[in-house]
Amino acid sequence: MDESLPAVDPAVAATADDIAEMEIRGAATIADAAAEALARQAAQSDVDSPSAFRQQLRAAAKTLYETRPTAVSLPNALRYVLRGMSGETVSELRASIIARAEEFQHDLTQAQSKLGEVGSNRLRDGDVVMTHCHSTDALSCLEAALEDGKELEAIVKETRPRKQGYITAGRLRELGVPVTLIVDNAARRYLDRADHVLVGADSIAADGSVINKIGTSGLAVNARERGVPVMVAAQTIKLHPDTMTGHTVEIEMRDELEVLTDNERAAIGDEQAGEGLTVENPAFDVTPPRYVDAIVTERGQFPPESVVTLMRELFGESTGEPWEP
Repeated sequence: MDESLPAVDPAVAATADDIAEMEIRGAATIADAAAEALARQAAQSDVDSPSAFRQQLRAAAKTLYETRPTAVSLPNALRYVLRGMSGETVSELRASIIARAEEFQHDLTQAQSKLGEVGSNRLRDGDVVMTHCHSTDALSCLEAALEDGKELEAIVKETRPRKQGYITAGRLRELGVPVTLIVDNAARRYLDRADHVLVGADSIAADGSVINKIGTSGLAVNARERGVPVMVAAQTIKLHPDTMTGHTVEIEMRDELEVLTDNERAAIGDEQAGEGLTVENPAFDVTPPRYVDAIVTERGQFPPESVVTLMRELFGESTGEPWEP
């Protein structure tokens, strides 16, 4: 940490440690913990000057941010709370931070249900929806539509190599939705039966590009060719104001053991992991905004090219570090 920034409250440091060690995980949980930590820092601060108070809050934000800087919900929570800091005295500044953090946490608890209501409005009775991977935001749209009395069917891609589509299929069956489970390579064939493609997002860049589970981009391209609209369901904590285009996002490469079991290695003559075979297992891909029809959030639905306006409204014009004034 910069020497010019004061020490933070021990409870903030403890929250930072929990985020770093993944004791606190998941986009919404991380965001909630970050907002709570800033509120605690404000409440516990014993400095006398407004300048020192602001420095202390920025130091706390920096400590939290450096735990997992690629978790987009974390800087978004910090920006949202710090952007509301206002007042001429320490007392006023403290009150503004605590109120802003409480507002953020309140909105966060209701975000997914509101998002579901927005997404449900795009679905009609009798629609067939194709899904990819597992997304609680996407599921919330389907759940809301079912609560509205609409009958739906689902075509669920299994989503290799970890087969998260099985989770989606199981949840939809619990909800009474007829499910057709397909292998990933069959998606193009079954798009002729689909009325919508519905996916979630790991993050969304300022140009409306969608970073999501590998295979999303290919599905979106095929859907556009077939005239099937693509809806992306994502809470606003997934918006990534620091990233101008999705192609600047570093894609996580996962372990090759997710792709090749010992039996599969034997089948291709690579039991000893010898030379001549490279296994790559990217976790995500980038879907350009031209293949997305709507991004559905708790704040409403937006065409991809308009999402940058929402980012500015929520997090401000600056795309610098969250603790910067």
